[in-house]
Amino acid sequence: MTAKVVVLDYGSGNLRSAQRALERVGADVEVTADADAAMTADGLVVPGVGAFEACMTGLRKINGDRIIADRVAAGRPVLGVCVGMQILFTRGVEFGQQTTGCGQWPGAVVRLDAPVIPHMGWNVVDAAAGTTLFKGIDADTRFYFVHSYAAQQWEGNPDALLTWATHHVPFLAAVEDGPLSATQFHPEKSGDAGAALLANWIGALG
Repeated sequence: MTAKVVVLDYGSGNLRSAQRALERVGADVEVTADADAAMTADGLVVPGVGAFEACMTGLRKINGDRIIADRVAAGRPVLGVCVGMQILFTRGVEFGQQTTGCGQWPGAVVRLDAPVIPHMGWNVVDAAAGTTLFKGIDADTRFYFVHSYAAQQWEGNPDALLTWATHHVPFLAAVEDGPLSATQFHPEKSGDAGAALLANWIGALG
């Protein structure tokens, strides 16, 4: 059975590149804002680029926050990418303004305290023990990041699998928490490494 994956279209993110990357590893992909399709798919991918506030505004217009919450409550897999990871937290702080996020995970997404911002380019990660996303991926593998903000501490489920990276300061590069997973980097821009991660996620669907 080919896994059916919806890339949630709420006006943000590299929708077509995400679609192509998922199709490359064998998924049947639809890019849509349709709630029924998003709920019934084997997997839901929530992309995101740009500002936290703009992403939340777009997400709420299509009730995307409710779709995510309902899927997680039903144990149905969701993968957030870049700002699509950040909006899963309780709040984002940008330019001194706080924006309420989806609240799936407690805590704030804040600006990286680093001399060079944004963190742009290839970086290694310290993958969690027992990870599904990074299974079979070498420890020195690099993934592609573009961001100025990140979650820099974890206040959520103590059993969640946390993968960290460092850009002057440590930050969460990925989280695996039951049906809800997310990456701060862009798998769809990370070449073979990103394809391997997406294949691992798709392989765990259902």
